[in-house]
Amino acid sequence: MDLNTITEVVRHPGDRPGAHWREGDAWLAGGTWLFSTEQPDLRRLVDLTALRWDPLVRDDTGLEIGATCTVRDLYAFAPPDDWRAGGLLAASCEAFLSSFKVWNSATVGGNICMSLPAGPMITLTVALEAEYELWPADGPARRVDALDFVTGDHQNVLAPGEILRRVRIPGRALRKHAAHRRFTLTHLGRSTVFLIGTRTPGTDDLLLTVTAGTTRPVRLAFDTMPDARTLQQSIDAIPAHLWFADPNGTPEHRHHLTTYFAEEIRGELTAGV
Repeated sequence: MDLNTITEVVRHPGDRPGAHWREGDAWLAGGTWLFSTEQPDLRRLVDLTALRWDPLVRDDTGLEIGATCTVRDLYAFAPPDDWRAGGLLAASCEAFLSSFKVWNSATVGGNICMSLPAGPMITLTVALEAEYELWPADGPARRVDALDFVTGDHQNVLAPGEILRRVRIPGRALRKHAAHRRFTLTHLGRSTVFLIGTRTPGTDDLLLTVTAGTTRPVRLAFDTMPDARTLQQSIDAIPAHLWFADPNGTPEHRHHLTTYFAEEIRGELTAGV
């Protein structure tokens, strides 16, 4: 990063940090991506960690994750026993393409707002039917379904000066049965595909979340557990332009892996019906 482009760091932003947003600003939370590559268009950093948002708040309605919660704090969180899907929190942290040292700084909100296909916090929150609270530069906060936030590779619905404040995961989703599958070319590599399936206790429904292999998250919802053919047809119906291509896999390879792992997830969750 060319530090000569940065002329100011706002260490103590106001309660609504976007109110004084200007072109050339960037939010600073963990900074693990911000400081890893050149940012020639940036002139000012706004430090969000000074706001000291609660990282994690658990109550009867579910789990609230502050945008500046670190991956380390989320990984260390011990979900209650009745949160059957609670293991996805740690599993998604382990899907980061980074060392545990980076976890000390990298934030949940930062990973979501990067909006990369392989963002594991996106996978986690979409699969658990989360809602994001966004703070505009001015005006009241708005809430967005996690599924609708990412619109493409490195693209999302945030407006200039708008910020992700918190993530709310409902308790009903955390109490679901869950299964996940992930494929990488190397042991600690970027996800080629990352799938999570959930099933409501006492029912035979299925909610399948497909990420990493697509440019934005895809959700396949079934009121009753589909058979293998129906599941295959639903995956085949994903628009061709959504399949992602990069050095970790071609669209055809990702489609194949998604089909294979989706059937494994279906089988695992069917066994519990």
